[in-house]
Amino acid sequence: MRPVHALLIALLALLALLAPPLPGRAAAAPAAPETCRAVEAQGETFTVCAVDLRRQRLRLFWLQADGRPYGSLGTLAETQGGRLSFAMNAGMYDKDQAPVGLYVEDGRELKRASTADGPGNFHLKPNGVFWVKGETAGVLDTARYLRAKIRPDYATQSGPMLVIDGQIHPKISTDGPSQKIRNGVGVPADGHVAIFAISERPVTFGAFARLFRDDLGCRNALFLDGSVSSLYAPGLKRSDISRPLGPLVGVLPR
Repeated sequence: MRPVHALLIALLALLALLAPPLPGRAAAAPAAPETCRAVEAQGETFTVCAVDLRRQRLRLFWLQADGRPYGSLGTLAETQGGRLSFAMNAGMYDKDQAPVGLYVEDGRELKRASTADGPGNFHLKPNGVFWVKGETAGVLDTARYLRAKIRPDYATQSGPMLVIDGQIHPKISTDGPSQKIRNGVGVPADGHVAIFAISERPVTFGAFARLFRDDLGCRNALFLDGSVSSLYAPGLKRSDISRPLGPLVGVLPR
């Protein structure tokens, strides 16, 4: 069994700081949770955001009450009234800002899973699904997800998978010619923590996949998108501006 990397241990220690105070002990007014931090790995710089689902609420966002997409992280943050501690784009979308594949929000399947072949990263099989149910999250390739018949609270499909059962996606080269800003998500073994990452400069698919497997201890990880990859992290005083976005993932207090 691969030992847990020191970077993952550091992230989990950071999450431990978010734990509520012991009963009977007065608590000082807490600062906003530091969900995200900059890390050096694979010779690159990434921002990594670790979310403990037992202490924070992770959900997906697509359409506002009026039926229009949120479209940007800034709009999402504004509508959440300052409660949002982290947000990121959450999967590929079409020209109308609609999810390309499976999309589940509050237990409602708004788009069905896609098993079609086609061009682009989404169709670089196997692609996969990031899902959340209660205090547990997971990443599975699409075929396994469909066989598992999970009934998630939230789910988004994207592609390609970066890491599958501890192995780099077979079609991802060690360091290919394509370099882009990239973001993705992985889940360590216990399923209670979801780890999101975004590169600070263009990186290869290979380096990004190794980040999740070798540095973040994720046996399964999913590519969310490239080029439009964006991050909202008020603890880092960061709110990226990007082209109009489709599905978004955000973290709120429980």
